[in-house]
Amino acid sequence: MTASTPPPAPRGSARSGTLMTISAMLFVQLGLALSTGLFEQLGPLGTGWIRLVFAAALVLVIVRPRRAWFTRSSFLACVVLGAATSGMTLLFTLAIDRIPLGTAAALEFLGPLAVAVLRSRGRALLWPLIAAVGVVLLTEPWTGNIDPIGVLYALAAAACWAVYILCTQRVGDELSGVRGLAVSIPVAAVIASVIAAPSTIPLLTWEAALAGLGLAVLLPTVPFMLEIQALRRITAAAYGTLTSLEPAVALVIGLLLLHQVPGLLPVVGLALVIVAGIGVERSAGRAPTTPASATPSSALIPAPTPPTEAAAATSGAGEAPLERGELRTGEPA
Repeated sequence: MTASTPPPAPRGSARSGTLMTISAMLFVQLGLALSTGLFEQLGPLGTGWIRLVFAAALVLVIVRPRRAWFTRSSFLACVVLGAATSGMTLLFTLAIDRIPLGTAAALEFLGPLAVAVLRSRGRALLWPLIAAVGVVLLTEPWTGNIDPIGVLYALAAAACWAVYILCTQRVGDELSGVRGLAVSIPVAAVIASVIAAPSTIPLLTWEAALAGLGLAVLLPTVPFMLEIQALRRITAAAYGTLTSLEPAVALVIGLLLLHQVPGLLPVVGLALVIVAGIGVERSAGRAPTTPASATPSSALIPAPTPPTEAAAATSGAGEAPLERGELRTGEPA
């Protein structure tokens, strides 16, 4: 905190924060599921690209970044964050083109789970072992039915998500996450444009562009706004536990919208990944840091970390509510 402490975050009920978090997860997975509708016209890379481009345009209009906001260090951190965002978005889009949404979400969740394990206190080796068993049951490699390329894409997206979490913490420590977002999302859009724009632009129609704009609003705009409000109302452990359920949300959305019916063993495997996520979240921790800006930190993708002191003073709970800058925001997902 700087000498001029920002106004305390408004207090709210834990129930409303929980509902906001669940709603945000639903929007994320709904946006991912609906993105598959553009695959035939634009391809998975093109679909991910158009979402990032419109999201960047929306962020620049809303935030209106200024050069004075950034130091060289914070700007570079935002650039790396944008690169991780681009990789996570494009790789996960490629994954769900080949494997079920629920399976891809569970595999991608291994990224934040690995980061949380590295932070864990005490004996935490049990959780990655449980997660590993869950992944084996999810993918059923002995059947040969799972697309190995899709699995590799999802695991690569998980690695990007892990980098994203670490970069988000750095950005949240140095400046307001909203300001960081004004750099990271445009950087992600530029990187995605280099990769996907040349092959996608000739395929664009007005209908596809409008669909891409709608998807950009659905993901990330609406869920991120919901999460910003939710993180003022619930504790770090509660938020981390709720986000550990996201693979299950993806499974349900995939079943209802994409008619992806999982077998018994994949359902058990997904449950094990969720249990591992909840378990490691309860044992993880990070020492609070002092943000460089006077604005409460905020960012995209959640990672299980504690809040700033100002938020802790207003939470009214044994554990302070989690600030956005110390979280994620898979994204892609």
